[in-house]
Amino acid sequence: MTTDIFQIDAFTDQLFGGNPAAVCPLKQWLPDATLLNIAKENNLAETAYFIHKHDNVFYLRWFTPEIEIDLCGHATLASAFVILNCLDYNFDSVVFQTLSGELIVSKNEGFLEMDFPSRPPNKAKLPEIISKSLSVQPIEVYKARDYVLVYDTENDIQNLKVSTSILEQIDLSPGGIIVTAKGNASDFVSRFFTPGASVFEDPVTGSAHCTLVPFWADILEKNELHALQISERKGELFCKLAGNRVFIKGTAVKYLQGTIDI
Repeated sequence: MTTDIFQIDAFTDQLFGGNPAAVCPLKQWLPDATLLNIAKENNLAETAYFIHKHDNVFYLRWFTPEIEIDLCGHATLASAFVILNCLDYNFDSVVFQTLSGELIVSKNEGFLEMDFPSRPPNKAKLPEIISKSLSVQPIEVYKARDYVLVYDTENDIQNLKVSTSILEQIDLSPGGIIVTAKGNASDFVSRFFTPGASVFEDPVTGSAHCTLVPFWADILEKNELHALQISERKGELFCKLAGNRVFIKGTAVKYLQGTIDI
């Protein structure tokens, strides 16, 4: 059998920017082992799979090359982009049923806007092994799903060195390590690291902003925030906190379309 596959660069309007995700529309679920093997073969941070349920409602799952995860922002954006721009559907919004509940992605003035759960962090103690991996220590530490390491300046984030070899000794799955600071040309900047994953530094991490947005909204006393993830590929996110939900707007471009022989 064959199945379609798309590769989408998410949170960018330029090819080779943002965060690449593979997206596979399916008629029915394949065995989990097959879904994982496809993700391994793609060797991207995430591969998303969706099945049309009815109307504009779809089931959606996300796999890294190692595991199935509970939430992925850029692969959700990529999946919505495929449904709304590459397939024969005529919707203005998509409702995804996922391990993190119902997620809605809507067209909004040239953007795709995602409706995600808010995951505010709490004060935490930094594990010694993470501390040893950092070239500069954070001024504050928090944790939700991911550790949140707060720094003084954007330059601290840009110049930070993180030891892959040291962090290989810790398993944070399915979470990771966010480093963040106030931005120079944005409200805040961030980078995201996943110890033990095939992609150590994630280029743009939508799910991390479920934690970053409520954190910075409280600090900056504003609910609408412009965010930059300053990885090598870079990504731009326009965010809003509304109660216990985080709205994240971004753009995406198609890099590849083809088929997989299974």
